[in-house]
Amino acid sequence: MSQDEVVHVPSRASEGLIDPAPSAVFAINAGISPRLYNRDLAPTTRTGRTWSAYSIFTLWANDVHSLGNYVWAIGLFSLGMSGGAILGALAFGALFLFLLLTLSGYMGEKTGVPFPVMSRISFGVYGAQIPGLLRGAVAIAWFGIQTYLASQVLQVVIIAIAPSAAGMQEGSFLGLSSLGWISFLALWVVQTIIVSYGMEMIRKYEAFAGPVILFTFVSLAIWVFVQADFSIAWNNGNPLTGAELWLGMLGAASAWVAIYGTFVLNFCDFTRGAMSKKSIVRGNFWGIPVNMLFFGLVVLALAGGSFKINGVAIASPADVVAALPNTVLLVLASLALIVLTIAVNLMANFVAPTYALTNLFPRHLNFRRAALISAVIGLVILPWNMYNSPVVIGIFLNGLGALLGPLFGIIMVDYWLIKKQRINVLDLYTENNRGEYHYRKGFNPRAVAALAISGSLALILTFVPIFHVISSFSWFIAAILGALTYGVLADRRGPFTDVEGEEIAVAPTH
Repeated sequence: MSQDEVVHVPSRASEGLIDPAPSAVFAINAGISPRLYNRDLAPTTRTGRTWSAYSIFTLWANDVHSLGNYVWAIGLFSLGMSGGAILGALAFGALFLFLLLTLSGYMGEKTGVPFPVMSRISFGVYGAQIPGLLRGAVAIAWFGIQTYLASQVLQVVIIAIAPSAAGMQEGSFLGLSSLGWISFLALWVVQTIIVSYGMEMIRKYEAFAGPVILFTFVSLAIWVFVQADFSIAWNNGNPLTGAELWLGMLGAASAWVAIYGTFVLNFCDFTRGAMSKKSIVRGNFWGIPVNMLFFGLVVLALAGGSFKINGVAIASPADVVAALPNTVLLVLASLALIVLTIAVNLMANFVAPTYALTNLFPRHLNFRRAALISAVIGLVILPWNMYNSPVVIGIFLNGLGALLGPLFGIIMVDYWLIKKQRINVLDLYTENNRGEYHYRKGFNPRAVAALAISGSLALILTFVPIFHVISSFSWFIAAILGALTYGVLADRRGPFTDVEGEEIAVAPTH
């Protein structure tokens, strides 16, 4: 093996270990491939992990309170669901999410690897590019779209501070006014800088943003509650009842889980830095069931309070912000919404494509370079045009999203039921045909076949009109289809070995 074929495994001497193994020699002996390994794809050392229960809680403190989630939940009130039904739907969904995200999070804590590398367990060392790129493509499109939506809020702030800037909204270049371009590029640059400093900087930003967001929404809810004379409407005057109510609740609970269908896939990108399993459980407990019920109470205060005031439920918290009578308060609240959108975008839509690109070209890209490329792609696709195109949103993003349910089912069944948590982390980075995850030329044909079969059925459920009645349950159905299909096709012969990757691990900091 020539020197060019040897990947450099960082020396462990800096960690104070006695008699650390020479990195190049170990790489040769372990068969670590430079086409599968670099510092950002490597497993994380247990001693260097910094994500506490609070760190994980703040992920949910930001993501649960996203503007998109509020628009969706307030829409339930407008559709006739009572306050109790909305809280019940969120409670059902939260219980499912707590279970799914805890199981997914444990995978990251045990192996210390990001999602594209985790996918090698099921799909093979090369086949893992399939789930990695599917997840990354969905995320990168939504990164651009969410940045565009946040830029619209920033324009409101700019005009509130400098009313003369309203004239810059006239005209258009590639679909945006000059003020639109300034706002979008400003937020684009901020997010790119944050991500370029790696997962540790994202952890710090999420920790900062979490309390800001919670304080902002509590303040908005109190303001509406006071305006409504300390009472709210419990429904919109035409509430659902009987079977229609229960079907609506279950459908809403399923849809609430589906909203996080992307995140349950790559939660290991974050929990690979978790200090322990207890950190995941505690962070998830406070961040999912407790925080989601708190979210539901804020929704009721905003929707029920506004309905009590003027007989119309607001569409978004942004409507409450726009109605604030004081310019200073309006600017502060708008800036808080921008802080929120950036926090959600970083965790849900920026990390996944960055790791996917790093996994695609590990010899040429590190986390920072891949983050920059992800950001550039999110810019050049002109996401505002995508957002305004029903065809793009309806076919491209929904089509890709439909495949994420089967992916989750396949990966979870393979990890928990087929291999039963016995993972050879070292073999995730070898191209040796005797490696456990080489399968057939680096691809697991059984997993690919299971994805093709269950994914085709998931696309039918998504796009064939006759199945519209069960569209709210499509993610669950697709995930179950993927799990059952792979459960039938999977090779159970083993043997499956459990080997830690501590020898090739690096501290999870940048």
